[in-house]
Amino acid sequence: MRLAACVPPLPAELVACFEKCGIRTDADLLFSSPVIDIFRRLPSGTVSLHDLTKYVELVAELASAPGVSGPDLLKQAQEKQDTGSKFPTGMLELDEIVDGFNGGRVYEISGGRHSGKTGLALHVVLRHLMQNPQSNILWMDTTGEFSVPRATELLNSFDLETPTTALERLQVSLVFDIDAAHELLDNLSSSFDVGKSRHQIRCIVVDTITPLLGPLLTAVSAQGHATMTSFMRRLKDLAQKYMLAIFVINNATISHLGNVRKPALGPSFAFMTDATIWLCRYEGSENDNDETGSVYVAEVLRSKTTRSGTRCSFKIDRGKLLPA
Repeated sequence: MRLAACVPPLPAELVACFEKCGIRTDADLLFSSPVIDIFRRLPSGTVSLHDLTKYVELVAELASAPGVSGPDLLKQAQEKQDTGSKFPTGMLELDEIVDGFNGGRVYEISGGRHSGKTGLALHVVLRHLMQNPQSNILWMDTTGEFSVPRATELLNSFDLETPTTALERLQVSLVFDIDAAHELLDNLSSSFDVGKSRHQIRCIVVDTITPLLGPLLTAVSAQGHATMTSFMRRLKDLAQKYMLAIFVINNATISHLGNVRKPALGPSFAFMTDATIWLCRYEGSENDNDETGSVYVAEVLRSKTTRSGTRCSFKIDRGKLLPA
């Protein structure tokens, strides 16, 4: 923070003297030299040592983050955790190992081809839209493969007694590069900052994130990794600020240590999310390319809220999750 931004309460004349001595920011004032040395560098009669010490303490107070007590943080979290920020699957065992899919978190759903990644995300968001008529979902389609008939079939499988506007509130946007993704998030942030609309975006699905970030990662440059870190940090900030549940679907890659599949985008990507859920088709269904009626296994590879290594099985029938 520049000291010029602290005028007032700092005197403008004192700030001008600081700048002539090469002290332009709060860091220069607080950490470059002891107060007595700064006092000696100032022109005679500028300020007394006693007043200079008070001004340094004032700058330290202005530059510090406001303190928040634990009970206040708990109260804020409880106020944010309303029904519109919860995304249960409806399957007790799966919800238990992931502590439910809740707002304020970023979840990585990873697995190989035909492992049920998109099916799981689609089930979760459509179920939420049916139960929360004021919610909207943003689906970022990076491959152009989002299937409206598939979503319609899943919605019909819930055996609704009354018509629903769930599909109307599922906003699908084609995003083919990282710049387009940032532009879409800019527009989303602007809509939040303007004010609450009738239908709030409660969840973002990136299906899949691998084509956005994978081509940027190379062994000869760190720029791609920096781009990935910046984008994931932005998703995390959005999730926490607006209590969004964000699902990033990640493909699988082959480990160099053997013919073992693992999440793509490198080992550091897992630490940029709150949880990594690995999906795979149950043995005996490996040769079946149709997800209908297949059994899958979900394993928590890493989580900040639950125990890692836990797993459960489930079945997908017409896109709907059912007990295995």
